[in-house]
Amino acid sequence: MNVLILGSGGREHAFAYKIRQSLLCKNLYVAPGNSGTSKIASNLEIQVNQFEQIAEAIKNLNISLVVVGPEVPLVNGLTDFIKGNKDLKDTIVIGPNKHAAQLEGSKDFAKDFLNRHNIPTASHKTFTAENINDAFFYIDEMKAPYVLKADGLAAGKGVLIIDNPDEAKNEIHEMLINSKFGDASKSVVVEEFLDGIELSCFVISDGQDYKLLPSAKDYKRIGEGDTGLNTGGMGAVSPPTFLTKEFTEKVEQQVIQPTIEGFKKDNINYQGFIFFGLIKVNDDPYVIEYNVRMGDPESEVVLPRIKSDLLELLYAAGNGNLKDHNIIIDDKKAATVFLVSGGYPEQYEKNKEIFGLDSVVDSLVFHAGAKCEDAKVKTNGGRVIAVTSMGNSVQEALEKSYNSIKKISFEKMYYRKDIGFDL
Repeated sequence: MNVLILGSGGREHAFAYKIRQSLLCKNLYVAPGNSGTSKIASNLEIQVNQFEQIAEAIKNLNISLVVVGPEVPLVNGLTDFIKGNKDLKDTIVIGPNKHAAQLEGSKDFAKDFLNRHNIPTASHKTFTAENINDAFFYIDEMKAPYVLKADGLAAGKGVLIIDNPDEAKNEIHEMLINSKFGDASKSVVVEEFLDGIELSCFVISDGQDYKLLPSAKDYKRIGEGDTGLNTGGMGAVSPPTFLTKEFTEKVEQQVIQPTIEGFKKDNINYQGFIFFGLIKVNDDPYVIEYNVRMGDPESEVVLPRIKSDLLELLYAAGNGNLKDHNIIIDDKKAATVFLVSGGYPEQYEKNKEIFGLDSVVDSLVFHAGAKCEDAKVKTNGGRVIAVTSMGNSVQEALEKSYNSIKKISFEKMYYRKDIGFDL
């Protein structure tokens, strides 16, 4: 079959890497893709929010299955758009419809869903500009620190954790009155702070059943020791070393199964990936957030550990018969480290030539913010390259990645040397 992947990051390169291995895959396209995907697929000059052009490509290229990488097109209704086109209604789209995508598109929607289906999460309330004074009173009643979340999509920047109540009130004012995060902060969710260790769990669902994928732990802060500004992710490991069989069973029983049952009760037809952002408090899982797609950089450690035919699994999810398929996970551990542009996540320069990529032999190199220009690979974003390795332990996998990184260079290249330090 012909397959189209939407997106341009390391996640999409990882998808292309796995899907290309399938005997079911005839032609593989990535829109818009990057320098890495161009080596194993055909890149299309189409952006993920150009719905008309995407539909045209599906029709002209006889695409059977579409994998949607990022969340924005899903929240904006791409699946509905494709399914609403009479010529494309039989196209499988791995990604939920606009209503279901509100699980990521609206923190308030997600919290309502969690509460309605008795899924453990932090206590919270949602406020708008009209009841901002109630938000201030709520802060006075809470214990520090205070967690403030812009309700809508804010490119991963809409969450603030603040220790001082006056500062928290000031930030609420900035978000609701001065539109600090634009339309995303028209509503703000204020919630209790949960103290624990975070992890990312993933499933693929056909709306009735699900298959559990490998879990991961990612590292968001730019600085070593988890300091400095938040980024899109500086690295990840899979599985988290603290993830026991007993805790995994708790996650399935208390979080995943109630979520799938909740879809059925709410008449949500969900076909695609579900990312559970969890926090382990003592020995219990709590949901921090839902994402309606795979994570990045988690995909770069999760997808390589899937030994089964990924395209076969996606096809089963799209046809509603996941229950007939088994998923085989590699016992080996995986670790990825991101190489980023100097200055990221603030000001940084692009168009720096990348050297040494072809000399890496012990690791997988996933391109993200990278492009081909004049027969050279150059930087084209903040997060540039993810170097992923497998090993019998997380430590062995990390050592392989760090050894491979020594062969790669570009001007002002930066990476964290302590991924996995807390494990």
